[in-house]
Amino acid sequence: MPGTEFTRLLHAHRSIRRFEERPVDAALVDRVLCDALAGSSSSGNLNMISVVKTRDAERKRRLYELHFEQPMVLQAPLVLTFCADTFRTRQWLAQRGARLGFADFISWHVAAFDAVILAQTTALALEAQGLGMCYMGTTLHSMGAIAEFLELPGTCLPATSMVVGWPAEAPAPRDRLPGAAWIHDERYHHPSAADIDAHFGERERRGWERYRSMGEDMVRRMQELGIHSLAQFYTSKMKYDPDHFALDSAALAALLRERGFLPAA
Repeated sequence: MPGTEFTRLLHAHRSIRRFEERPVDAALVDRVLCDALAGSSSSGNLNMISVVKTRDAERKRRLYELHFEQPMVLQAPLVLTFCADTFRTRQWLAQRGARLGFADFISWHVAAFDAVILAQTTALALEAQGLGMCYMGTTLHSMGAIAEFLELPGTCLPATSMVVGWPAEAPAPRDRLPGAAWIHDERYHHPSAADIDAHFGERERRGWERYRSMGEDMVRRMQELGIHSLAQFYTSKMKYDPDHFALDSAALAALLRERGFLPAA
């Protein structure tokens, strides 16, 4: 793909949450996944990833519950769960009489990062086929329950998930921070208050307008919680509540211990 076409593909990315009522060909999905793995970096070329495809309506219903009842899970014809999987590698080592490894915190990071790299390559490959997708951050808050539902073995956990289908909407592009905010030469540039104002200003204005346009109930709840800016919204009980994140972080640490990625407490 010429560079200009790839650039257009990147800029055409949208998170799609509404889908047409038509299936996605199974052979196409498998081909895209295999192409994505071929085009993704993998630590040590160990490919410590697994992808679980969910199409069955009843099974999607359960994933819908685990993903905080997001309607797109039911509407999309396909859900892909990308897993950090060192179980298969450990089985291979055992069957070859090798010293066992990859049951530690670093291995969780290696496998999880490989899974996320594969997921993003898959997202681009799906979009190149005209399909739409949306990541589900709720994966991190329901990892244990999703792992149990998908019957994942030890040292295998979901790292991220996405819904996939033919788009039934064309959302406007979302604002990103300008390069000056996050591209650094040689060493980290600590932003000044003026830098923060300049880099976040337009994004904050548009984001605030977007959330306030979601209806009277949204605006009323913001007022009840004393939310007067996008920054306040992002760490409120309506979005990324630090208190809730602290509880889920503790649960994640416990799950990593349970699954063999951290030593028992």
